[in-house]
Amino acid sequence: MHKVRYLSVSALLAFILLGIMPSTALAQLAVDRLYFGVGQRVVVHVDAPENFIGEITLKLLDPGTLKVIQSVAGAKGRVDLTSLFSTIWADKSHKVMLVQLYLDSVATGSPLVLQPMITPNIAVRVNPSTMELSESREAEVVFEDDRLSSKLAKGQVDSLDREVTYSGLRIYREQEVVMETTAGEIVYRLRPDAAPNTAYNFMHLVSGGFYTNIIFHRVVAALSDGRPFVIQVGDPSGTGSGGPGYMIDLEKTTLAHDFGVLSMARAGDPNTNGSQVFVCLSKEGTAFLDGRYTAFAQAVSGAAVIREIAAVPVDADDRPMDPPMILKAYTRDAPSVANRLMAISVQPTQADDATKLPAVPDR
Repeated sequence: MHKVRYLSVSALLAFILLGIMPSTALAQLAVDRLYFGVGQRVVVHVDAPENFIGEITLKLLDPGTLKVIQSVAGAKGRVDLTSLFSTIWADKSHKVMLVQLYLDSVATGSPLVLQPMITPNIAVRVNPSTMELSESREAEVVFEDDRLSSKLAKGQVDSLDREVTYSGLRIYREQEVVMETTAGEIVYRLRPDAAPNTAYNFMHLVSGGFYTNIIFHRVVAALSDGRPFVIQVGDPSGTGSGGPGYMIDLEKTTLAHDFGVLSMARAGDPNTNGSQVFVCLSKEGTAFLDGRYTAFAQAVSGAAVIREIAAVPVDADDRPMDPPMILKAYTRDAPSVANRLMAISVQPTQADDATKLPAVPDR
């Protein structure tokens, strides 16, 4: 004879509540397409549970500070962001913004990244004295806006204005990148607010499976003065000279090089960025790269993995004897702004010495 099992009152109540309470786990913003020409309607889907009857809010945020630029009431189904947020097409700063969904004041789902499509601020090599274009060994890399600023100070130009065309927006759900390595897992938060085109290029390569079974071909655990430097990866050929078959321009970034920061490696020409990246091992050892290389992501977990890779034995050319490897890398939807992890950080171990400039992470 089978025993009849009875649920307690509290267990039964919990079971019933699970059935009638709306789950916000699946609530999300979804965008119709990737690109929107300037002035066009930007239609998104507010996917909230059918039985959710609370307050729906959409907030336009500054990605760096998460300061609210504009907050509006939302609704389930299709909505036009440009009719809700007057700031979108009126904004003249052309900065990346986020749109976050809130259900009953709780940030829910991944935010959407709104990236303006504008004429790039090109990097060039110049004679530092004259700011004229140069290919000499003494030439320095500067961005066009900085070159104009210098020439204006010398009375060589009348204005800082350079021709900039605003074409519209690239809009996508914010992503983070997971690297599964032979030493463990590293998770990166992309920083499209700091370097939008570089972050998107990396996301494109990762989504296409580019970083599969690729070795860390260069490890410089420390510079000659002891400052931790970089580990480098991203060449399928394993030679240190390979890439994705195309190049992208150096991009001016607001993200400083620091422990766990991911940045683009390149050749002497500033606009030879592609797929090779390096992970910074300390701020003190990599701060001199600020303005010269494009930092575009921050590790939010995996500090021990980074240190383990940096500790592998290398030969005289900084090539690992038994190279660690990225087994695979993939993108996944980023958490809501309320659930973001902080970038990992490690306290410096050596005093900063700005007078010594070691070899840069070239390809």
